[in-house]
Amino acid sequence: MEEIQGRGPLLLLSGRANRRLAEEIGARLGKSVGGASIHDFADGEIFVRINRNARGRDVVIIQPTIPPSDNIMELLLLIDAAKRASAARVTAVVPYFGYSRQDRKDQPRVAIGAKLTANLIVTAGADRVLGVDFHQHQIQGFFDIPVDHLYAMPVLTRYFVDKGLKDLVVVAPDVGSAKMARGFARRLSGSFAIIDKRRPAPNQSEVLNVVGDVEGRDCLITDDMIDTAGTITSAVYALKERGAASVYACATHALLSGEAPRRLDLAPLTQLVVTNTIPVPRERSFPALKVLSVAPLLARAIQYIHSNESVSALFDAPAVGG
Repeated sequence: MEEIQGRGPLLLLSGRANRRLAEEIGARLGKSVGGASIHDFADGEIFVRINRNARGRDVVIIQPTIPPSDNIMELLLLIDAAKRASAARVTAVVPYFGYSRQDRKDQPRVAIGAKLTANLIVTAGADRVLGVDFHQHQIQGFFDIPVDHLYAMPVLTRYFVDKGLKDLVVVAPDVGSAKMARGFARRLSGSFAIIDKRRPAPNQSEVLNVVGDVEGRDCLITDDMIDTAGTITSAVYALKERGAASVYACATHALLSGEAPRRLDLAPLTQLVVTNTIPVPRERSFPALKVLSVAPLLARAIQYIHSNESVSALFDAPAVGG
């Protein structure tokens, strides 16, 4: 890639949380991501050093804040190191924003983890944040710096368009996912259904009803993340019980915690399609899992930010790739 004229030359750095995705992004931009030394001291503290000249450069740091929470600290240290090295601008690329589900005070005496995490990133010195599919859109307002919020929908919908599914029903697994599911239905020329459920306890869900016609049709369940897979698997069983011909599911962030891979492997699920915002280790994979890359989307966004162009063209693009 030719050097883009922007706020000094581009310097691309990566933490250890998702190095493979960072390398894919770097390959598309023609940049190496190996410009930082990161290691752990014996007591568990993290050491970060930027090995390249950052003075006056446009520094982009790629680091999803996935569990464990050390990944957040690693991002903060990289930002701080870049600022102390006199970077002209520091952009934190956070493909998955951890603590995003703690976005409100819905019980007495609880923390708002998403706001605290945003404060930490801003205080560390980030000038801009680039993220993908925050759990709630209002999280953008938790940052006192510009935020570019991208959607993986173009990547996911292109995959299902290429599959050529006919008479498709896009299913929201709960009320909170309805807006996303309607967007998928519109782009895939499918109809819409929603599952009425309740949560008797955290990370547990119980299907009460399916609103919409799914009998004899291909169904696609959409969500922003899959953690323990309780919501997705209960939806799959409910749809099959009501006569669905096949059930696909897709999500941007594949946390796949605990027994999630086993639950999904045992469920009558034709295919689960996720993105690589979070790395999926081989031991957490299963035959029905398909992982798509968001590297083209993020590389293009980084290029636009670096050259001070509008990123909004990527929000609703029909497809991103190349």
